[in-house]
Amino acid sequence: MPVIIPKFEQKRVTVSSGDGPIEIACQVGGNGPPILLLHGFPQTKAIWEIVAPELAKNFTVVASDLRGYGESSKPHGKTDHSTYSKRSMASDQHALMKALGHEQFFLLGHDRGGRVSHRLAMDYPESVLRLMVLDISPTLTMYENTTMEFAKGYWHWFFLIQAEPIPETLIGANPEFWINKHMGRHAGTGIFSAERWAEYLAGASNPQSMHAMCEDYRAAATIDLMHDRADRAAGKKLKMPLRVLWGEHGIVNKCFKPIEDWEVVAHDVSGRAVSCGHYIPEELPTELIAEAQSFFK
Repeated sequence: MPVIIPKFEQKRVTVSSGDGPIEIACQVGGNGPPILLLHGFPQTKAIWEIVAPELAKNFTVVASDLRGYGESSKPHGKTDHSTYSKRSMASDQHALMKALGHEQFFLLGHDRGGRVSHRLAMDYPESVLRLMVLDISPTLTMYENTTMEFAKGYWHWFFLIQAEPIPETLIGANPEFWINKHMGRHAGTGIFSAERWAEYLAGASNPQSMHAMCEDYRAAATIDLMHDRADRAAGKKLKMPLRVLWGEHGIVNKCFKPIEDWEVVAHDVSGRAVSCGHYIPEELPTELIAEAQSFFK
């Protein structure tokens, strides 16, 4: 059973795409200006279980599952990986918000959801009023500045992009071992409630979902870089205010300079390191809530 955010309504919205109809699962609650929350890998909208109810006191909160994750559709990836390009995934979420009646909205994304948010804001700048991303620098920057320390810390970036079905088969042999080793990191797995952990493990144990997750990374190392390079060659930069938070105990803090990195692709950047590891919404929810309430106004 999926984690149910208290007082939120469960919805399923079908949107059109180049890969056929895509059903996006989401939970909606609260009142006020709309804000879309996008999760990371290998998680689901359940990461917002603590954060969403507090934001719902001031915002209409939409917490959705990305294509390929959670309860959303999981089409098999095309050979060019476009099915899971951030452009395709962002288009889903933009269409979702329009279907819910929100032409403009705030946007908060963690990890892979942050990368989808970056693309959504770049492709639909008229829709995104303010953007916050958590524990990432731009994908192109991270690949172009790969060091030994980054490769060792984010080894999954280079494992998951291997050709189908290599990572799918190896992870499928023991999904629980994989997810434990991947998600332990700085804070250990105790930061995840039993219900959230069961949902994340169910995703890693679902062959369709695990394939989609691998395709998400394969796209990041191929077609997404093409899209990002095209933006930079054209001089395109995000104009809405962008705030980035990153964990001081994480690899992004050790290997990158998030403020400087985001200033390459955005005009108005602010942010800071916070006292946690990678999983900010679950390690440091109270501080994230305060940051979001201050920034999205």
